[in-house]
Amino acid sequence: MHNTRNIDTLAFALIDLVSCMNSPRQDDVLLREAGVALDRALFPLLVRVGAAASIGVAELAEQVGRDPSTVSRQIAKLEELGLVARQPGREDMRIREATITKAGARTIHAITTARRLLLDQLLNGWTNEEREQLPRLLRKFADAMKDRQKIEFAKEDSDAISTATASANSGLRGRRKTRTAPFPGRARSPRAQ
Repeated sequence: MHNTRNIDTLAFALIDLVSCMNSPRQDDVLLREAGVALDRALFPLLVRVGAAASIGVAELAEQVGRDPSTVSRQIAKLEELGLVARQPGREDMRIREATITKAGARTIHAITTARRLLLDQLLNGWTNEEREQLPRLLRKFADAMKDRQKIEFAKEDSDAISTATASANSGLRGRRKTRTAPFPGRARSPRAQ
């Protein structure tokens, strides 16, 4: 293992960063700076829909870590506001995918502009080299984490399927089967079969 003190410092910095990023107050600051009146629970969905050409509710829910039924209701609100539209999926017509509207694109542009301004303020006093390294290293770290999650989630899914299959099979084995006796009126025990 590498320098554990450095790893611990990284872990605590990430905890602080996630805490700041998940703060509702931070969302309020960004929306206020953007001049956007939008429920703060909706804007991360809007931004993710804007980043994708189109996206289904299940995939979007997975990305934002929310329940699909909650995301579906929130997408319906964004649709009512005219910021997204829903259409049949490109690959599966049964799935309705959200796409960004022109009004949604304008809102995302305002949020993006505000985010750039706020991040630029945070990086004030950083050297050009630090400003160039941070996004590259964060992207590399985020990609490594996503790759690790895919592997871990695939293992969990595989384990869950194996457990469910084993449970179903043991349930079948646990049942006592009674066969019809070879001679009427005589039952054979399952052990004698």
